[in-house]
Amino acid sequence: MTAVTNTLIEALEHCYMLEIDGLHAFEFSLDEDDNLHIECMDGRAAKHWEFTPAQTQAATFDATLQSWLITGDSGEHRLVCTTAFGGGDDEDETNEDA
Repeated sequence: MTAVTNTLIEALEHCYMLEIDGLHAFEFSLDEDDNLHIECMDGRAAKHWEFTPAQTQAATFDATLQSWLITGDSGEHRLVCTTAFGGGDDEDETNEDA
């Protein structure tokens, strides 16, 4: 599930996995001009999307489906940002006095 944030850029900063239109992206990044690049495989076909900063800023969050709607040159797309949970070997700090 994705964390609620104000912008898609903020959501991507905390995102470990991204899904676009039901496909799991193996790579996504912002370039030096803040263009969002997303790559994934659909069967044997590689797919690539690029969104401008304006398109990324205009993305809206759909709370019902826990996803972002973004409109690019190829139409509307649904993005799902997933955060990861990590387990550590650190002892619980609240039990230090026990």
